[in-house]
Amino acid sequence: MGVTEGFPFNETTLVFKVGEKMFALCGIEPFEKVNLKCDPEEAILLREKYQAVEPGYHMNKQHWNTVAVNEDVSEKLLLAMTDKSYELIYNSLSKKIKDGLGTKEG
Repeated sequence: MGVTEGFPFNETTLVFKVGEKMFALCGIEPFEKVNLKCDPEEAILLREKYQAVEPGYHMNKQHWNTVAVNEDVSEKLLLAMTDKSYELIYNSLSKKIKDGLGTKEG
C-alpha cells in the first residue's frame, strides 16, 4: 500500500516509491532489468547464487541489486525480492509517514 510510480529521471526509467522513497526502478524500453533494495548480507548471497543478480547499477552497491529478468531468477523469487525491497523501505519510514499512507505497521 502507498506505492506511487513515476518517471523522475527520464521517460524510460520507471520508479516505484513508498513514502517518497524508492524501492524499485527499471527501464521500460526494453524491460530487461530491475533495481531492488536488499539487505547487504542477502545481497551478496543472491549475487553468488544467481548469475542474473549483480550489484545495483548506478546505486549504492551494498544495499541495491540489479536483477536481469528472464534469466536464472524465477518469477516467484523476483516477486519476493520486490516485496522485500518494499518492506525494507516501508520499515524505515517514520510512524507519521506510515500513518499518512493509510497502512498499518507490520
